Formats: sequence, C-alpha cells, structure tokens
Amino acid sequence: MTALVIIPTYNEVENIPPLVTRLLTHGDIRVLVVDDQSPDGTGAAADALAREHPSRVDVLHRTANRGFGRSYVDGIKHAMAQGVDLICQMDADFSHDPDQLPSLLAAAAGADVVIGSRYVAGGAVVNWPRRRMLLSRFANLYVRAITHVGVHDCTSGFRCWRRDALRSLPLDEFVSDGYSFLVEMLFVAARQGRRITEVPITYVERREGQSKMSRGVFLDSAIRPWRLIARPKTARPTVR
Repeated sequence: MTALVIIPTYNEVENIPPLVTRLLTHGDIRVLVVDDQSPDGTGAAADALAREHPSRVDVLHRTANRGFGRSYVDGIKHAMAQGVDLICQMDADFSHDPDQLPSLLAAAAGADVVIGSRYVAGGAVVNWPRRRMLLSRFANLYVRAITHVGVHDCTSGFRCWRRDALRSLPLDEFVSDGYSFLVEMLFVAARQGRRITEVPITYVERREGQSKMSRGVFLDSAIRPWRLIARPKTARPTVR
C-alpha cells in the first residue's frame, strides 16, 4: 500500500532535511510538509527537498491563522487528493523515529487507525524528566477516564490512518487546535467504531529546536475532553 506522511512544521529548519531524507529511505512513502509560516526558513528548506524529490515530497505553505490543528486539517485535505492508501502523522523534531514507521504501516493491514504508543508493552520514552513523564501518564489516564476511549496513548502524535477512516472525520467541525486536536481525532474515530490498535514506539525528546508546549496548551488539553463528551452522540465510544 502507498503511504503519505504529513509533517506540520513551525521553526524546524534544523530537523526537516534529515527527517525527510530518512523517511524517503522507505519505499512507497511520500511526504507532505505543512509549514505554518516559519520565520526560520523551514519552508524554504522544505521547498528545496521538494525540488530534489519532486515525485515524493510536497510542501503546503499555510497563510491562514497559525495552529497545530489547523495545519493538520489543511494537510489532510491536501493529502486526500493524492490517491494514497494510508495517511500518517508524525512530528518534525525526531521525537518520532522514522525507522519505526514501517511497523505502523504493517499494522494498518488489520486496523483503521494505528497509534505509535509509548505506553504499551515494548514502548518507551527517552530523555524526559520524571515530572514530564508523570504528567503525560496522568494526561492519558485522564483522557481515557473521561472519554472512555480504550487507548493507552491517546495523546501520541505518531499515527497511521486508512484513507477512508480519515476521510470520514468531520474535520471542519473540529474545535480543537493545539495538541488536544489529536485527542479529538481519536475520540471521533472511536465513536464511529473504527478499529484502533497500538504498536510500541520509543519516543525521544526533541534533539533540535524548542518545544511547542505551553501553559495554554496544557489548559486546553484539560478542558477539551469534557467538551467532547458533551456533544450529542449516536454511539458510545468503543475500540475494537
């Protein structure tokens, strides 16, 4: 099956060239870089990669309001026109190992959504302080308890979707914009009864650049699950 990896970027000029180069070592992988008006030249670096690999790398330069979730909405809509079988999400900072992508692609043979999980057997996190590890663990327990989505790593941004599963999401109705956008995607897919599975990954703290996490992101992530379950629903969220 053919696959396209969407990588949203903001100030990732150090990371995007080596990341894309690593991804292209895997056969039948295409890359879409969605740059959110990065002032550090990330967009230009991505354009250079697209010129070097015109059939495998594409760049979407966003000019609307910046935001993680909005970048993914625009990227997914662009990806839908490419005719690929699988659409993947991953971060630009090497926290998601491109060499682990094939395990997600393989698992998509039996699932609609594959989560690269830090919190299943075989998963791991490298270079996080204890406080951040505890916060991440608590966040996932919190989301699971409120939404009843039976996934161990609800906040993972390393994912692989079957095209039809992603196409069925009402993206224009999504209200999340920060990292809670990932939770909203998963919640809606689970409510639709999509087959969701997890494969272990090793998450490594970013090696270049600055984290995009902020107090506002944490606050939105705390509030968003309650807003999701308050929506009218036709079925209880389940994972098969």
